[in-house]
Amino acid sequence: MNANSIDLNLLRVFDAILRARSVTAAGQEVGLTQPAMSNALARLRKRCGDPLFVRTPRGMDPTPYAQSIAEPVRHALGLIAATLASPAAFDPASTERVFRLHMSDIGEMVFLPRLLERLHRGSPGVRIETRSTPQEKIEEALGAGELDLAVGFLPGLHGRLKSARLFRDAYVCMLRADHPHIGGRLSRQRFLAASHALVSSIGAGHRVVEDTLLAHGLNRRIALRVPHFMVVPMILERTDLVVTVPSRVARVFEQMGRFKTLAPPVSIPPSDVRIHWHERFDADPGNRWLRETLLALYAAAGESGYGRR
Repeated sequence: MNANSIDLNLLRVFDAILRARSVTAAGQEVGLTQPAMSNALARLRKRCGDPLFVRTPRGMDPTPYAQSIAEPVRHALGLIAATLASPAAFDPASTERVFRLHMSDIGEMVFLPRLLERLHRGSPGVRIETRSTPQEKIEEALGAGELDLAVGFLPGLHGRLKSARLFRDAYVCMLRADHPHIGGRLSRQRFLAASHALVSSIGAGHRVVEDTLLAHGLNRRIALRVPHFMVVPMILERTDLVVTVPSRVARVFEQMGRFKTLAPPVSIPPSDVRIHWHERFDADPGNRWLRETLLALYAAAGESGYGRR
């Protein structure tokens, strides 16, 4: 039998006859008349190359072939019915769902404390897993359901993704509090003369910082490149390097040591931090709830921008 040409309604007829052991009773179950049922059974017999059912005093008894396919057919019909059913209700207070989010190392520090505090109060069963995924793999992972959301400054994400802005973040320059050459203001001259540390975070859009430095001829002034933000405070404490980071990153680092944050003397476009999800899961109740939870967290602080696409 060619599975590509089978009418799924015929499988419903097969399963109904198998359970009822009667063509008439099965017809009443699936809503078909006696002639329509007989026609459907004839078509199914032809497709399968087997009589499937034999009339006996006990009713319509299945052939060995019919018995061999009975359970797989019933399982397939159940799976199709479950797949096409209306989305199940999602209860944040009782769910134990695991949500997987793409975030950078510093994204975890910026987003997770606030999010987990909210979940602990109202959704204690929810579990969160974070992953750092190369940007070129994020859309595929979202579409496959391997990630529920991607959170961060990810301007390269497009395709079949949707997004909503959490907040817009300006860039600032950060250095140790007792820097020997830079005081309470960072002049253009000092900025151009300084040695810089550069964070090239995987899967993030902070390339704009490197582009700015290169545009001002500072390629030779980049003394350090690192793939993660978390090493930056330890480096700044022991060197005279200047690092340009989003303002929220700087606020996190200021709690970890004696640093100062200054406005950059050159123009750097701000970063739009967004949540991204695949259109396949736009109507998924759990995915929608988590998106709305994140948006509400930042809207409550006057930070969220509902710039959706």
